[in-house]
Amino acid sequence: MSQVSTTPPDVAGKPAGIAQPLGAGAITALVGFTSSFAVVLSGLRAVGASPAQAASGLLVLCFTQGIGILLLSFRYRIPITLAWSTPGAALLASTGLVAGGWPGAVAAFAITGVLIVITGLWQRLGSLVAAIPVPIAQAMLAGVLVPLCLAPVQALRTSPAVVVPVIVVWLVLQRFAPKWAVLVAFATAAVGTGIDIVVNNRHLELSAMVPTVEWTAPQWHWQAIVGIAVPLYIVTMASQNIPGVAVMRSFDFQVPWRPAMLVTGIGTVIGAAAGGHAINLAAISAALAAAPTASPDPKRRWIAAATAGAAYLVLGLASAALVTLIAAAPAGTIETVAGLALLAALAAALTGALSDPTHRMAALVTFLVAASGTTLFGIGGAFWALVAGLVVRRFLPSDSPAATSVRAGQPVE
Repeated sequence: MSQVSTTPPDVAGKPAGIAQPLGAGAITALVGFTSSFAVVLSGLRAVGASPAQAASGLLVLCFTQGIGILLLSFRYRIPITLAWSTPGAALLASTGLVAGGWPGAVAAFAITGVLIVITGLWQRLGSLVAAIPVPIAQAMLAGVLVPLCLAPVQALRTSPAVVVPVIVVWLVLQRFAPKWAVLVAFATAAVGTGIDIVVNNRHLELSAMVPTVEWTAPQWHWQAIVGIAVPLYIVTMASQNIPGVAVMRSFDFQVPWRPAMLVTGIGTVIGAAAGGHAINLAAISAALAAAPTASPDPKRRWIAAATAGAAYLVLGLASAALVTLIAAAPAGTIETVAGLALLAALAAALTGALSDPTHRMAALVTFLVAASGTTLFGIGGAFWALVAGLVVRRFLPSDSPAATSVRAGQPVE
């Protein structure tokens, strides 16, 4: 008697094969990498990394998240994908230099990893983060993103010949193929940079394209820990890890919380000295490996995640070449790509910040303080934005005249 296959058929009626999850995994890594690597490089450079140190940071982020994906997906046979903290990188770009410079930032990265590990071991810490009102956390993120999203407009003054085609291509792709908009925009920027190099008879330093790891000894400064580690941890948890669990749950996958926090936290600690700021559960890109499009058989979708992990290891080898190309690009080019990549995140953050009338005034204050980039006592604006928002929320009840006027859309006299 013939054996009946239990493998769910695909749309063509054939048994589901391995090619579909392999392809989905490769796309997951490619989209995750190309959509935000420019943000990572901008963030690392802003807090003091040299081009070589920024390339090292991108390399180690790819490796730690790639290895983490392989460990978790093979162990639990579910499509768990990791990513670097894109909101965290945006936070770094808005924070700028801190006490201790780049070594001080490296120490803050390590502390962030320690906090993530503690979250996995001690449920109370995770509960405290979850207790921060979502609108306030989203408002902090939105304020951090605003200066970065203004970069394409500002770059029009400095390098219009390169920036205008990038913006036009991005806009067209947003209409017809939004998933590839940032990737093609970067390709356009690369072509424009190549033309600029040839026209101006400049040369690329080929030796700098070889991937290397640049180790930095951390220097412990409380200003860097408070100004970077605390908001980096909060924004990573609120904007990546918690939504990442929700995305996986929407596809009927239960993320093993403690192992996931331990893997990402330890990976962040290990990668910190080489320039990696933070890795976490993937949120938006998680759907690419967990959805039915990755495989009609849920039990085989872990293959897509494992493929993404392996692909990240390969993509990491391109980090030095990318940094070398970016270093030769006209002023504002990389900032333009990063700003375009973050527009969707800014829209989502603003929506989340202002959607709840009971938190709207506190969220507005949070947003303005974060967007101002104000630094006090050597501590960046993101931390003070969070403090200001929580204080306003505490002392401005939802039934106060100000909150009532905000809900009604009327000015307060």
